[in-house]
Amino acid sequence: MSGTFYSLIPPIIALLMVVLTRRVLLSLGVGIMSSAFILHADVIKNEGVGDWFQEALLTLWTSVKAIFVSDGALNTWNVYIILFLLILGIITAFISISGGSRAFGEWAQKRVKTRTGAQLLAAVLGIIIFIDDYFNALAVGQISRPLTDRNKVSRAKLAYIIDSTSAPVCVVSPVSSWGAYIIAILAPILATHGLNEISALSAFIQMIPMNLYVITSLLMVFAVAFYNINLGSMKVHEKRATETGEVTDPIKPVLGELKQDLPASEKGTVGDLVWPILALVVGTVSAFLFTGYKATEGNVSLLTIFENTDVTSSLLYGGIFGLVVTLILFLIQVYVKNGVSINLLPKGIVEGIKSMLPAIYILLFAWVIVDLIGQLETGKYLAGIVEKSNMNVAFLPIVLFVVAGIMAFATGTSWGTFGMMLPIAGDIVAASDITLMLPALAAVLAGSVFGDHCSPISDTTILSSTGAGSHHIDHVMTQLPYAIISAVIAGVGYIVLGLTGSTLIGFITVLVLFVGFIVYGKRRTLAD
Repeated sequence: MSGTFYSLIPPIIALLMVVLTRRVLLSLGVGIMSSAFILHADVIKNEGVGDWFQEALLTLWTSVKAIFVSDGALNTWNVYIILFLLILGIITAFISISGGSRAFGEWAQKRVKTRTGAQLLAAVLGIIIFIDDYFNALAVGQISRPLTDRNKVSRAKLAYIIDSTSAPVCVVSPVSSWGAYIIAILAPILATHGLNEISALSAFIQMIPMNLYVITSLLMVFAVAFYNINLGSMKVHEKRATETGEVTDPIKPVLGELKQDLPASEKGTVGDLVWPILALVVGTVSAFLFTGYKATEGNVSLLTIFENTDVTSSLLYGGIFGLVVTLILFLIQVYVKNGVSINLLPKGIVEGIKSMLPAIYILLFAWVIVDLIGQLETGKYLAGIVEKSNMNVAFLPIVLFVVAGIMAFATGTSWGTFGMMLPIAGDIVAASDITLMLPALAAVLAGSVFGDHCSPISDTTILSSTGAGSHHIDHVMTQLPYAIISAVIAGVGYIVLGLTGSTLIGFITVLVLFVGFIVYGKRRTLAD
């Protein structure tokens, strides 16, 4: 059943159930079980139902175990992300206890006095913190949440802003974990097809204006914030926030939210929030540079450092440094300012950990289904359809954009889609019209980010919900209209680019369509 049409069934089941039931863990669980059973469907014919069931459960156990142990060693990528989330939860709890969240909210309220200003600040922060999408999603959420809450911006809107700036910025930044990964993939593709006159870095930079979805989605974030364009279910969340002050649906659990109110020091300052976040940023970036430098052989440059950096180890080291600074500030509140009691230390740790558990549960389920979908070769099946098709060369960019989007949506991973689709796109273009190499590769990157934005099993989507403190499915459903509209505009741009061979004309097409959407959106907003 692997690499066939049947490999599409588990992701489709999981995604349909998510939409229909709004219960993430149940939906992912059904998708996981169906993946395991479809993987061994052939066993029924040869050995019977009992063996089929046993084989499926064994495969399921192997996938669960692989989250923590891979190739006989600790799976540090997954384990370090979990530890980083737990540390971030503890940092959040002690920032609240030390009075940092309260003080920052009061400080920001005097300077950012509108809902538009609060949203724009979150968007700008999302662009500035471009080193890594995981770090971006969680850090921007921690900084922005007190401000957007005070200005009655729904958490769903904040999650949308975070998600629609984190991955798009990282995918066009050469000095980021994403950029380094993509450049490393591009190098052998260009060499294989004789494009030796273009370096991988040069190709990456030339592809930036060709990534039409990224351009559209970033413009969309600022337009939504500035003109208050609320589409679909976002209207419900924003209306509740502005009219009642409730930034989340009170009957739904949210990710990354403290389960109970903790005592907050009345003597806290803005520094009690700023210094832990700054320590987190400085610690993580320093760790990026250190681990990348240590792993680089030969010529050392900023690009090679980020190409070889250990992302999850860096997040963990930065998190530990941020936690140490946070606890020092807490102890100052206890022993110097007498603002809180030392008895809150264990409670803060426990509540911080508990706040992150829902996000970790979803992440664990998502990792299992992504692994099983990988074994089903869902992505390989979709890629094969493109590779075998005979189409007009001009439509290659739009087709690759759509297929990459579907693949990332179904598998929940843009990085996995990059790894599979970029080499295939290179082969197809080299065999048809090599002048479309860079636009085609850019279309793959754009489609992968689009699919990742829409997928409820994407780790980036999950962490954006966590950073914003939003209910996960609320974030998925409210982001969908904006992502789809951005994708349609970008898709038209890719058609024009393919037909004309001009990046500039494709880019102008996107801008014209986007302006048209904004004019329409403003009219609808005024009418509402």
